[in-house]
Amino acid sequence: MSVDAKFLKRKIKPSLLDVHPVENALVISYEVEAQIFGELGDPMVGEKKESQKLVRIKGLTEDTDIDTLTEEIISRCTLIHPSRFGEVKQLLFYLQTRKKPDGQPKDGKKKEAWTSSGKDSPDLEAFNACKEVANLNDLEDYIEMLYEEINSKCRGAALILQLTRNPDNLEEFFDNEVLLSALSRVLREDWKRNLDLATNLVYCFYCFSVFTQFHSIIQNYKIGSLCMEIVRHELTRRQKFLADVEKPDGDASNNDRVLSMKKLKILIRKLNQLLRVCFYLLLNLSEDPKVEQKMRSKGVIKLLVEALTPESGNDLVILVLTFLQRLSVYIENKNDMALLGVIGKLSFLLSEDGVQGHLFQCDDPSVVNLSLRLLFNLSFDPDLRIAMVKEGLMPKIVTAMGDERHRHQAVCVLYHLSMDDKCKSMFTYTQAIPLLMKFLLDSDEDDPGMEVMALIINLAANRKNAALICGTVGSSREGLGLKLLLHRAFKTDDPLIMKIIRNIAQHDGPTKHLFIEFVGDLVEKMKDSPNEELTLECLGVLGNLNLPELDWSLVTDEYELFPWLKQKLLAGDSEDDVRLEIIVLLGTMAGDDVCASHILKSGIVANVLQILNAKQEDDELVLQIVYLFHRFVAGKTDMREGFMTNYSDAIHYMIDLMHDANAEICKLCDATLDIVGVSKIFLPLLSRNCDSEWAARIKEEKFQHHNAQWLEMVSQLKDRNKAVSRRNSLMNSSGRESRDALYDDASSLDDSGGNSYDPQANLLDRAALFAGSDSEDTGKASSDSEEFMDANLIDNSRKNAGRPKSRYNNRIAARAEQ
Repeated sequence: MSVDAKFLKRKIKPSLLDVHPVENALVISYEVEAQIFGELGDPMVGEKKESQKLVRIKGLTEDTDIDTLTEEIISRCTLIHPSRFGEVKQLLFYLQTRKKPDGQPKDGKKKEAWTSSGKDSPDLEAFNACKEVANLNDLEDYIEMLYEEINSKCRGAALILQLTRNPDNLEEFFDNEVLLSALSRVLREDWKRNLDLATNLVYCFYCFSVFTQFHSIIQNYKIGSLCMEIVRHELTRRQKFLADVEKPDGDASNNDRVLSMKKLKILIRKLNQLLRVCFYLLLNLSEDPKVEQKMRSKGVIKLLVEALTPESGNDLVILVLTFLQRLSVYIENKNDMALLGVIGKLSFLLSEDGVQGHLFQCDDPSVVNLSLRLLFNLSFDPDLRIAMVKEGLMPKIVTAMGDERHRHQAVCVLYHLSMDDKCKSMFTYTQAIPLLMKFLLDSDEDDPGMEVMALIINLAANRKNAALICGTVGSSREGLGLKLLLHRAFKTDDPLIMKIIRNIAQHDGPTKHLFIEFVGDLVEKMKDSPNEELTLECLGVLGNLNLPELDWSLVTDEYELFPWLKQKLLAGDSEDDVRLEIIVLLGTMAGDDVCASHILKSGIVANVLQILNAKQEDDELVLQIVYLFHRFVAGKTDMREGFMTNYSDAIHYMIDLMHDANAEICKLCDATLDIVGVSKIFLPLLSRNCDSEWAARIKEEKFQHHNAQWLEMVSQLKDRNKAVSRRNSLMNSSGRESRDALYDDASSLDDSGGNSYDPQANLLDRAALFAGSDSEDTGKASSDSEEFMDANLIDNSRKNAGRPKSRYNNRIAARAEQ
C-alpha cells in the first residue's frame, strides 16, 4: 500500500471554542482528518482524531482592550476564523470579569504544577488538607494504603491525587490496572463513609476526564454512573440537613444552635466540593453525544436543576449553569428543563440590581451572565418566554441590560420576548425604552448593535411603547424622541432607524400628528437618497400618514412628487416592495379629494393598471391597488366620473376579482362594486361610455357568488337528466316504455310545465329566483334596487372597506433579523 500511495492530505476542522475553567486561556477543540491518496487521486486510508489547543492569555487585567486583544489572537491563531470575532470577544470579556479562585494569584498563575493542554482541575480543600508531598516512586505504598482503614485510605487517596494532577503521569497510570482497580473499588464501596475520601477519589478520575483519550478508563469502570449516584444521594442528604436545622428545638440553647450552624456550614461546604468535582467529571464526559444521551436518560438534568439552590455557592452554581447551557441546545433537554421548573430557579439568580438574588446571595457577575445565556437558549420556546414573564424575569433582565458586562445577553433575551405581542405592552412598565434610546442616541459609532436595533423595532410596533419613544428622552418636551430619531436617521442614512420611525407612524393618535412638520424632510430624503432600503422606509412612513390635516396636494406640487413616483413605478430595477409602498402612498393621498383629482390627471393610474395586469399573482399588490380604486369610486362625483371615463378597465378587473381566493380582495371588490352597480350617477355613464350590460353583469356575478351552492345543485340535476336521456336511448325498443316509466320523476324538470333550466338564460331575469312569482312584484323589486340611495351606500362602503393592512406588519421581525 505504501508503494501505491501518492500523497497525504491533512485537514483541520475547528469546532468548539470555550474558556478554560480556571486559567486565563481559551480552549479550542478541533478535528484532524488525515487521508492517504493513491496515484489516481482516490482516498486509500483515512483517520480522524479530536484534539484541543490551549491559548493562554497573559497579562489580562480589567484595563485590557478586549477588541485589540481579540484581533491579535485571531491573527496569530490559524484555528480561529475571523468570522468568530464576536464569539472570541465575548469569551475574553468573560475571562476578564471572572472571579479568581481562592488562593490563586491575580496574574492567573496557579500554585500547583498543573499544566494540562485541556481543562483545568477545580481547587479543592480536600487536597490542601494533606501536607505530605507525594513521590512517584512510592506509588505502590500509596496503593496499599487503599486496602487499610479509613484514615489510611484518605491519606493514600490524597497522595495519589497529587500524582494524578500532573498530566505527565496520566499516561503511565493509564496502563496501571492495579491502581485504577483499587481507586474504583474503594470509591464504589466507601464513598458514603467519608466526604474527603470520596472527593479525592472522584478528583483522580476527573484528571483523566480532562483528556478525551482517557475517557475509556472512566467508561470501563462506570465512574460516570457512580458519580450521578453520588450526586443524587448528596443532594438528598443536604436537603435533609437543612430541614432538620429549620425545625424548632425548644430544649437547645443558643450556643448549641450556633455550633450546629457552624458544623452545618462546614458540612455543606464539603458537600459542594464533592458535587462540584462530580459535575466537572460529567461535564467533560458529555463531550461525546452518546454519553450525553445516556446521562439524560439517567436524570442528569434533574440533578442539575436541583443543585441551583442558595446553598450551592457561586462556584458550583457557575458550573451547573455552564452544564445546563450546553445541554439546552437540544430540544429534548430544553423540554426536560421546562418541566423541572428551571425558569423559577433562574428567577432567584437575577435580582433587581443585577447583583444579588432574592434567595441566592450572588456577588459574582458570572452567575448573572451565565443565567442570561441559559435564558437565551430557552427563550426560543414560546411557552418558556411566557413562563419568563410570569416569573417576573422581564424587569430583572432589563436591569441587567444596564450593566455593560451583561448587555449583549440581556438584549438578546429581551428581543425574543418582544416577538410576542402580549409581551410588548409589558415593556412599557420597565426602563427598557429609556435605556435602549440612550444606547441608540449616545452611540459614538453609526451602528449601536443589530440586537439593540431589532429590539427597538419590535417595541415600536406597540402603541404605548411608540408613545414613550416619541415622548421624552431626558426632557419633558413632547416629541423630542421622534425628532432625535429623525435627526440621526437623516445623518447616518440608517434604514433600521427609519424602520423604527415607520413603526411609530402606523399608530393612530397623537404620535401620528407629530409627523406633520417632518413631511417635507421625509419627501426630500426619499427622493435624494441613493439607498434603496432607506427610500422604501421613507415611503412606508409617508404611506401611514392618513391625516385629514395634511394637505397632500400642496406636498405633491411643492416637491414635484408625481413624476418621481411614476418613474419609480416604471423603472425596471425597482423592487416589488417599492412599487407596493408607492401604491400604498397613492391610496393615502387619494383620501384628499383635491390630491385624488391630481392623481387622475397625472396619468399614474394607467401605470398602476399595467402593474395590476403584470402582477396578478401578488395578492398584496392587488389588494392595495383595489383599495386605491375604491378611494376614487367612493370620492366626489366629478372624481368618480373622471375615473370611470378614463379607466373603465379597472371595473372589469374588479368584476373578475370578485371570486378571488383572497377573502380581503373579495370583500374590497364587493364594497366597491356595490357603488358601481346601483348608483344613479354611474348607470347613465355606463350606458354612454362603457358596456351597457355592466350593471346587470355585476348583479349576476354577485348572485352567482352568493348562490354557488344552489347553482351547483341545478348543474347536478341537469347532468342527471342528460345521463337518463343517454341511458334511455341505448335501451331496446321492447323495454323502452317500462324504462321510461322508472325515470318520469327525474325527467319531469324538463317538461313544459315549468322549472326547465336554460344555461343561456340570464339568471337575474327569472322571477322564480326571487320572492314571489308575480312579474309586477319582480319589476317593482328591480326598480327599488335601482333607486337605492347613493349617499348612504357610499358612506357605508367607506366605513366597511377600511384600509387593508400591509404585509410589512407581519415581516417586521424577519427584516430586523436580516
